[in-house]
Amino acid sequence: MKRRAHGKLQPKPPPDISATKPTHNSEKEFMKIFKQLTYSYSPFEVWKDFIFMDACAISNAVDKSHFDEREERYLQVINKYEEHEQLLFPELMVHTVMALEENTEQDFLGHIFMQLEISNTANGQFFTPYNVCQMMSAVTIRDAAGHVERNGYLTVHDPCCGAGATLIASINETRKQLEPIGLNFQNHVLVSAQDIDETVALMCYIQISLLGVAGYVKVGNALIEPVNPTDTSENYWFTPIYFSDVWVTRRFLKSL
Repeated sequence: MKRRAHGKLQPKPPPDISATKPTHNSEKEFMKIFKQLTYSYSPFEVWKDFIFMDACAISNAVDKSHFDEREERYLQVINKYEEHEQLLFPELMVHTVMALEENTEQDFLGHIFMQLEISNTANGQFFTPYNVCQMMSAVTIRDAAGHVERNGYLTVHDPCCGAGATLIASINETRKQLEPIGLNFQNHVLVSAQDIDETVALMCYIQISLLGVAGYVKVGNALIEPVNPTDTSENYWFTPIYFSDVWVTRRFLKSL
């Protein structure tokens, strides 16, 4: 077919292939692989194992002080699965990474967790919707740039972090405020989090690690054992960026 323009026949432009190119559906692929692991084990047990092993894989790459104990637990968990099942866990992590690469504005693991209906509803375990977290962050974080200019960095703390939706929204809100003045949020945002439930605390740990922020998550009861500078690091999980030169230097200077 040809089209007439200004009295002349013009060839029809080729279709925009990019507009119809299918996008990767991380959630769909994640669910498909996850289902293959639930034939022998309950969904909650598989989820708990997946989260712990992925958290270990991140932690053990940078935090050598906890390497031995976490590696031992990792091996105990992975060895209960058949060889073909073991190969599925890294695939789950790949889809988690891809999801957060494609869209940082989401609580991917928290959303999947609720979709699987394995949360502890008896203990009131319901995650705040991400759009609500976005609204709260926009209202609360009003002058990130000014705070960073005065103090060098900004700390975001959540004593009942769940999978980290509020922290993720806060990180993104802070990023939006710092980028226009040429500041890299990774060098100026510190995340401090805690949750009594190890599995959801590690969900938060995985997500803030993949978002590339410095921080730590403490597993424990924030009412009786809140985050404290005098704590040992026994129940702490530190993100990879926490060990970067910028943050190591900052901690060293603060200790002088």
